[in-house]
Amino acid sequence: MTEPTKYIATPSRTGEILKKFHLDAKKSLGQNFLTEPQILQHMIDVAGVDQDTNAIEIGPGIGALTEFLAINAKEVLAFEIDQRLLPVLADTLAQYDNVTVKHQDILEADLNAEIAKMGPADKTVVVANLPYYITTPIIFNLLEASVQFDKFILMMQKEVAERLTAAPGSKAYGSLSVAIQYYCDAEIAFTVPRTVFNPQPNVDSAILALTKLDTPRIQVIDEAFFFRLVRASFKQRRKTLWNNLRAAFGKEEDTVEKMTAALDEAGLDPKQRAETLTIEDFGKLADALFQKEITYVDAEK
Repeated sequence: MTEPTKYIATPSRTGEILKKFHLDAKKSLGQNFLTEPQILQHMIDVAGVDQDTNAIEIGPGIGALTEFLAINAKEVLAFEIDQRLLPVLADTLAQYDNVTVKHQDILEADLNAEIAKMGPADKTVVVANLPYYITTPIIFNLLEASVQFDKFILMMQKEVAERLTAAPGSKAYGSLSVAIQYYCDAEIAFTVPRTVFNPQPNVDSAILALTKLDTPRIQVIDEAFFFRLVRASFKQRRKTLWNNLRAAFGKEEDTVEKMTAALDEAGLDPKQRAETLTIEDFGKLADALFQKEITYVDAEK
């Protein structure tokens, strides 16, 4: 694929495009346009995108990242929710015949059906600059999909990336960290300063690299029960595990006996806080509680 004389992701070209189409970034959609080509090339390199790769993009904006994907990938499928940007993308990506832009919310897409329309490829990756306001729902929608993605390379708010990759015992460690560990190997590939965006956001970004495991990191009896237990355990971070469990399951004598026995079976101290538990600890506790047919009393469904 022939490279352009001037990339979309430069301050001057981005300015020209925004002016031509009378565009302003929509804060409600978390739009910030990247204006540094080297960062986009770095994302492509981390993702390992080549001519045998099909790429899925979320929120292409004016096409800055899409352009790099088009140059390097076999086919590109980009989901854009903002109708204003469809004619912009048709213009900025006109020279690339391997790009399909779909006007749809990724959370509502039938990914299997859409990817089936793409030509065969050795691997399929997701490379995206995720809107800050909906980062987490998008990630878990992708992880829980039946599609076999090889890798996810996702730009997001640095603080969110740090939470997703946090280790037990750290302040950033929480239910999201455990959930990501359940599905993936995760690491922060590199950080991105706020100064390379137009308009400039209030926070720095980071590139999160996720490689989905063939099977979950641990095996549990009931996944829904496991994830609910993890969320309940972190509900009040300053409280002990015991206090959070009592809030989740109740204080009846029979329930207290079951919780006490389950903690003992899992080898856990009720005075611990959730942030000290590993994913294996949560798995053991969830299975022990589930086998005792303990039920939740809180409002979460």
